[in-house]
Amino acid sequence: MAFENKYVRTVKAADFKLWEKAQPRLLNLDIELTERCNNNCLHCCINLPENDESARQRELTTDELKKILREAASLGCLSVRLTGGEPLLRPDFAELYLFIRKLGIKVLLFTNATLINADLIQLFRKYPPGELIEVTVYGMTQRTYEAVSRVKGTFAKAFRGITLLLENNIPFVVKSALLPQNREDIPAFEAWAKSIPWMTKPPRYSMFFDLRNRRDSDKNDLIARVRATPDDGIDFIMRNPEAYRKDMQAFCAKFTSPPGDKLFTCGAGKKSGTIDAYGNFQVCMLVRHPATLYDLRRGSLQDALDNFFPHVLAAKAKNSDYLQKCAKCFLKGLCEQCPGKAWTEHGTLDTPVSYLCDIAHKQARLLGLLDEHEWAWQVEDWRQRIDRFVASE
Repeated sequence: MAFENKYVRTVKAADFKLWEKAQPRLLNLDIELTERCNNNCLHCCINLPENDESARQRELTTDELKKILREAASLGCLSVRLTGGEPLLRPDFAELYLFIRKLGIKVLLFTNATLINADLIQLFRKYPPGELIEVTVYGMTQRTYEAVSRVKGTFAKAFRGITLLLENNIPFVVKSALLPQNREDIPAFEAWAKSIPWMTKPPRYSMFFDLRNRRDSDKNDLIARVRATPDDGIDFIMRNPEAYRKDMQAFCAKFTSPPGDKLFTCGAGKKSGTIDAYGNFQVCMLVRHPATLYDLRRGSLQDALDNFFPHVLAAKAKNSDYLQKCAKCFLKGLCEQCPGKAWTEHGTLDTPVSYLCDIAHKQARLLGLLDEHEWAWQVEDWRQRIDRFVASE
């Protein structure tokens, strides 16, 4: 949140004068503390059972994580996102959290809140995370919540944790996953979310779910069945057409253009990255292709950022279908096609994902950027179309 007066000026961290002579090498870091979770959600792209002993034994140790975190701090890291699985399953969570905060790094915690207890509340009160905790809520009744989580008792545990956060004035926001099993709860969820003091915007929803990041496809058919169709998903997003159109005008002005044959067109891996539960450093959470993983047990963040990631990020598409369509498509930005999504769907980095293509074209047609039977990669006057759309009332 920007704040300005005659004594204070808000600037981007990367522009702060501290970095005039030496730019930070790493600003943000995501750490998946574990893939294990005490929920078993229908749609989850990564979860393993809470008591998966094989996974637990392979996870980074406390000392290994501390070593990585010290290096992250030395590289200028300002924020660490702790996620999973359910990160609070780690018995050393409090120790790691306190270690990060004492390094001067903010913590963004993603949790289902079922394991929040009095001890953690005292920790958060004494050493605030510096970022809003994000709690995913799967339903407003036991029936709907546990139809998603598929574990008995999780509804009561989640709302007990949320109540502790509220009663102790620990800042947090809520978000949800939109599934057939909990769709009826939307009005009640959004009304309740307004009562949370730190909810300055409507809650976010995931609905176009990713397939399994590890490509253990036994669950992929289930995920595909519960994720929103392009029509249903866009209709839901456009419940407030005026606000949606205004947001898209600002977004399209900045982020829509053909990507060409370069695969990585976002900021992934430049001053950020993801560490999985087993010590692999990745440019982002989704990209788990073996050729894109850097083993931190044998190397360092600095080496990965300086010497390994640049080669990953320089990758170019070779798939002819991608080159004929995605490379020429001006809906890049609206479309979430990326190496991570291609990996989860197809096991490659450059295979088009038709599901994402359908979502993007649905949006573009509703916004007037495309006629009903046009395909975006065939459009030559895309820049003029974007300009007209941005300028329209």
